[in-house]
Amino acid sequence: MSGKTAIVLENIKKVYNMGETKVFALNDVSLTIQEGEMVAVMGSSGSGKSTLLNILGCLDRPTGGTYYLDGENVSQLDKNQLAAIRNKRIGFIFQGFNLLGRMPAHANVQLPLIYAGAGKKEMADRAKEALEWVGLSKYLHHYPGQMSGGQQQRVAIARALVHNPSLILADEPTGALDSKTSVEIISVIQRLNFEKGITVVMVTHERDISLYCRRIINLKDGRILGVTPVSNQRNAAEDLAAFPEEREAVY
Repeated sequence: MSGKTAIVLENIKKVYNMGETKVFALNDVSLTIQEGEMVAVMGSSGSGKSTLLNILGCLDRPTGGTYYLDGENVSQLDKNQLAAIRNKRIGFIFQGFNLLGRMPAHANVQLPLIYAGAGKKEMADRAKEALEWVGLSKYLHHYPGQMSGGQQQRVAIARALVHNPSLILADEPTGALDSKTSVEIISVIQRLNFEKGITVVMVTHERDISLYCRRIINLKDGRILGVTPVSNQRNAAEDLAAFPEEREAVY
């Protein structure tokens, strides 16, 4: 970690009006995450995990409180300003991969660069580089339906990193994968964190997966119950040695 602060949440609230009833999806959440840190967010269904991730990802604005991203107050930016922040600074990884089935891997990876207005050659070069980085250099022209779940998730990771974000948000990135493939995917995400220094916030319901992070943030009913340091952070690349040899290579 660099010692700089990536994320500061101060008394964040998110309230939904359900008729005459107010529902607090987040209630007075305060949190600091350092640049280059990898943290897990855990909690039962309805605890506020998705709402927190949407606010961190500038997909939604809080009802109250302040959110600083890389020192900038992004709490009250309008939709266009939030979109610009997302396009420049944030990468997203989802449980369901969210790939477009009619587009090959390289075209899926280029999508954030299209929104950023990059030129064709730059998009092609950067997409190729990102796919090589996640170990899919031979799959540039494969369609999602031609790839395994683990390969599709690597394409999604390449898409998340192609515009060099400072923050990656992963929403249950191993939720649709078997245990072996899950560790392979976490090893790629850890490399993003270890080698590129990208801050990672990962929602997971799996305790074993959370132990690959440096801290675990526990949510319940829209509040932070506690933040637990991981005393012995697991290394996914090392853990892969415990699996049978037929696993795919992770580069």
